[in-house]
Amino acid sequence: MNPPRVTVDNTSSAKATLVKVDSVNKHGSLLEVVQALADLNLTISRAYISSDGEWFMDVFHVIDQFGNKLSDGDVINRIEQSLGPRARSFRSLRSSVGVQAAMEHTTIELTGRDRPGLLSEIFAVLADLKCNVVAAEVWTHNSRMASVVYITDEITGLPIDNPDHLAKIKQLLLYVLKGDRDKRSANTVVSVGGTHTERRLHQMMYADRDYDKEEDDPTITCEQSKPLVAVENCAEKGYTVVNLRCRDRPKLLFDTVCTLTDMQYLVFHATIIAEGSEASQEYYIRHKDGCPVDSEAERQRLIHCLEAAIRRRTSEGIRLELCGEDRFGLLSDVTRIFRENGLSVTRAEVTTRGSQAVNVFYVTDASGYPVKSETIEAVRSEIGQTILRVEDDEYSKSPPQESARFSLRNLFRTRSEKFLYSLGLIKSFS
Repeated sequence: MNPPRVTVDNTSSAKATLVKVDSVNKHGSLLEVVQALADLNLTISRAYISSDGEWFMDVFHVIDQFGNKLSDGDVINRIEQSLGPRARSFRSLRSSVGVQAAMEHTTIELTGRDRPGLLSEIFAVLADLKCNVVAAEVWTHNSRMASVVYITDEITGLPIDNPDHLAKIKQLLLYVLKGDRDKRSANTVVSVGGTHTERRLHQMMYADRDYDKEEDDPTITCEQSKPLVAVENCAEKGYTVVNLRCRDRPKLLFDTVCTLTDMQYLVFHATIIAEGSEASQEYYIRHKDGCPVDSEAERQRLIHCLEAAIRRRTSEGIRLELCGEDRFGLLSDVTRIFRENGLSVTRAEVTTRGSQAVNVFYVTDASGYPVKSETIEAVRSEIGQTILRVEDDEYSKSPPQESARFSLRNLFRTRSEKFLYSLGLIKSFS
């Protein structure tokens, strides 16, 4: 009866295109709008959210990846289609890492304790079971790992739907995830169907309680400093006010709105400003039951969850980009080389574009510290200088202490290979 109204205004502002959305207010409405804009790789420089009763009116100032107003008619048309009355029929299940037809793949969701070499072990298991990885995204935070992986059968190129094969995949991946150190329960879900990758990663890490505090990580640099989150009640209006300030980055608004939605909070009013290196977000919220935050424990939990949402996507380590002809087992081979050289993957985006693999890895050493330049060059020499590129100019140039590096490398390699040998995935670990 009251479909959403979407207006794209390219004249009111000299710096940005204004996207105005009027719609019935329901739980998750704001997230749907922010998610649609994020999926189009648009940057939200300002936003004003206001709801009155059962109706909300949102205004978003958006720019493209180059910081310009929107001039592409196709992008404007897609905004109107994604957010307008026919949004449900137009909205794609395409994931954030480029899966074009999600129903053509089998989806694997993994959560567990992060450790050096874990990604290498996961891809080795999948390669041994004749699973071709067509796309994946991996996040790590607070010693936890979450991943969504899209696979097909190596021979047929179709989704894997054989119950026995799926059960074996799930069983072996669960063994890998549990290892010998996971104090919490690891989890593996295998299904045939589509999902929104980044949305699921937030849900998985929240369900895995990655926001539970552990000891401060000494490897966190000033650039990755802790975000400032303040939560106070506005008694006269019956709201809880959340103020957030941190270093700006792409999709920051999407990440924070995901968490507020997962925690069952409704956003009644908000002001977002992200026009420089720092972002400022202010939310007036209530719980779905209509109550503001009513205890110190809930306040602390909200702060910790928002901090976690901001830092999950923080890219720690050196950025390596692998571009080349895709082939079966490529990820298993590349991550094995990382493992053998003492590299730990903190985040990964795996994409297949036609016959080409376009993969991004963020790596540190096994202890979480920056990787020495000669280690990176050794890895590039083994994989291929033109295939694996370093996209970070600020990594350390100082020479490593050879004895310490190779001692760590050998220990790292032996532990991981023993584990893979115990699963029957390699013939020898000597």
